[in-house]
Amino acid sequence: MKGHLNKEGGTVAIDLDVISRYAGLTAIECFGIVGMGMISMKDGLTRLLKRESLTKGVEVTINDDNQINIRFHVIIAYGVSIATVADNLMNNVKYKVEQFTGMEVGRIDIFVEGVRVID
Repeated sequence: MKGHLNKEGGTVAIDLDVISRYAGLTAIECFGIVGMGMISMKDGLTRLLKRESLTKGVEVTINDDNQINIRFHVIIAYGVSIATVADNLMNNVKYKVEQFTGMEVGRIDIFVEGVRVID
């Protein structure tokens, strides 16, 4: 399902991949986020995704009320407060995605898949 905005001149449809990429880029700008993570089904290990694979660590859905729901699978920096990083991530992504799309963000779920030491 695509997100949609009804305007005077017609309807704007926004593909989920566009929202997913924007949300992922916004997330990795947040303090304490090392990157997006993905659990490998083959060996059960968490992998840090490269910048071009950000959308694999972000799941976007649109509910029946045309609200965006986002699930992040992140790797955070060692030594930072997970609660603080999560609050920062939620607030930053909610604001920027709503400004970008013109749609309301309903829910943001964060799954911490790993911790990395940053040099």
